[in-house]
Amino acid sequence: MINKSILEEKQISIYIIILLISVIVGLAWDQSNIFEHAIEPIIGVLLYSMFCQIPFLELKQALKNRSFFAALLFGNFILIPLLVWLLVSIFPLNPVTSIGVLLVLLTPCIDYVIVFSHLGKGDSKSVLASTPLLFIFQMVLLPLYLWFFLGKETVGIIEVTPFVKAFFYLIVIPFVLSIITQLISKSDNRIGKSILSFSGWLPVPLMALTFFVVIASQVGMLYEDPAPILTVVPIYVTFAIIAPLTGKLSAKIFKVDVYGSRAVSFSTGTRNSLVVLPLALSLPAPENQLVAAVIVTQTIVEILFELIYIKVIPIMTNSKTKE
Repeated sequence: MINKSILEEKQISIYIIILLISVIVGLAWDQSNIFEHAIEPIIGVLLYSMFCQIPFLELKQALKNRSFFAALLFGNFILIPLLVWLLVSIFPLNPVTSIGVLLVLLTPCIDYVIVFSHLGKGDSKSVLASTPLLFIFQMVLLPLYLWFFLGKETVGIIEVTPFVKAFFYLIVIPFVLSIITQLISKSDNRIGKSILSFSGWLPVPLMALTFFVVIASQVGMLYEDPAPILTVVPIYVTFAIIAPLTGKLSAKIFKVDVYGSRAVSFSTGTRNSLVVLPLALSLPAPENQLVAAVIVTQTIVEILFELIYIKVIPIMTNSKTKE
């Protein structure tokens, strides 16, 4: 019988299968763009289910392991932005494509990175405890990063009203509902506990469904004009190779132990594509389709590299790291 743990451990295989199916459907069916209408509601429910699994009510827990906390923030919000700045300088992009690249590479993952850290023999519990802080920091810093990297003219492409609406409906509301659910479950409310328990089953199937509707609806456009996507693949591959090393460097600076160092490497190498995707879709058409496709491309590259990370990061971060 399938339980939640098995579902989470097999999620990479599930996503790869769904990616292949979605490409086949998207290329074989001329009306596959109809799935586009399902993207936002599915992502809204997905984010609610993900936020329910994040212990926002236990924020103090993240501060107990101060060296890990410092390494995680320094790696994700200082070293990674420097790496991204270097990459976009080496691989120049047009303004619209740059928005997609920056949205996804500047935001650390807050969901399946926990499972990857566990599979890679890292300190997944500390990652879980730190997810509220990662979420809050990236939402606060992302507008500043975009302004710094893109400048006023390019940021002007982003219409503020739909962007704010997408952020409110697809991030703020699911976030608030998840906090309410956690509060109710803490008060020994049977319904609240049942909802919280049921939400734990949702992230993997809903993430797979999100991959399907996004890729199936966009792959036709990419097939007809693959040039923009091909320009970002070198950036994503280079990032995927270097990012875990920046995590290891940050862990070394703050003298994090072996298991914490592995977790920091997973965090710096894993990005928050599905949380920023709604923000990309809120951009004016037709730019929003290109930005969304750029973000989804990073997810595909990342999933393939996670299979490598699981084997390589434990070897890369060995007993020589300070225990």
